[in-house]
Amino acid sequence: MACRLSGVPYKTLSSETRGQWRRSTVFTNRSSMKIYTRTGDTGSTGLFGGPRVAKDDDRIEAYGTVDELNAAIGMARSANLGELIDSQLEIIQHALFSIGAELATPEPDDHSMRIISDAHIGQLEQWIDKNESGLDPLKHFILPAGDAGATHLHLARAICRRAERRVVTLVRRHETSVSEELIMYLNRLSDLLFVLSRVANQTRGVADVPWIRPDPPSSDS
Repeated sequence: MACRLSGVPYKTLSSETRGQWRRSTVFTNRSSMKIYTRTGDTGSTGLFGGPRVAKDDDRIEAYGTVDELNAAIGMARSANLGELIDSQLEIIQHALFSIGAELATPEPDDHSMRIISDAHIGQLEQWIDKNESGLDPLKHFILPAGDAGATHLHLARAICRRAERRVVTLVRRHETSVSEELIMYLNRLSDLLFVLSRVANQTRGVADVPWIRPDPPSSDS
């Protein structure tokens, strides 16, 4: 089995480390992990506790998009968003890794992979309310624009929406076992990323860019 999450091939881990991974703890010794396994050279990959599937399988699309989201949030963190936002995003990145683990597991209950709970969703909602309280009320649609940090967060928000769609597709097409909390978490996360993008602009003194309905082009334009 060679299930990959953020580039770590599962089969290369020791039995002790596999147990740590199932409990969502941090690896402390990466020296023995081999990055390439050659098992995916024919376009298939192994699921955790499950069969090998094609790399364009709906399940792979789902957790692959979550991985893409995690990378986009990492890029946003490089834009010096401030200690508070950065600490929130780091917590979210750990949660997204756990979401990827559940999605990579066909039978998550058998492997204690259901990690995201109502408490995690409540945390996002608290952060949304607290960050939004310092913003002017939103009275119009805004463009994904402004400061570099804000635009990175907008991009992460759009990827988060796509990740949510991919998970919904997985559930709808295959009636697979995905927790409601996981889908709710992604939904709230996209809302939080939107709010944080506005906070980032406000912190840098950059105004939101309102959407303006375009007039029909003139004949001489």
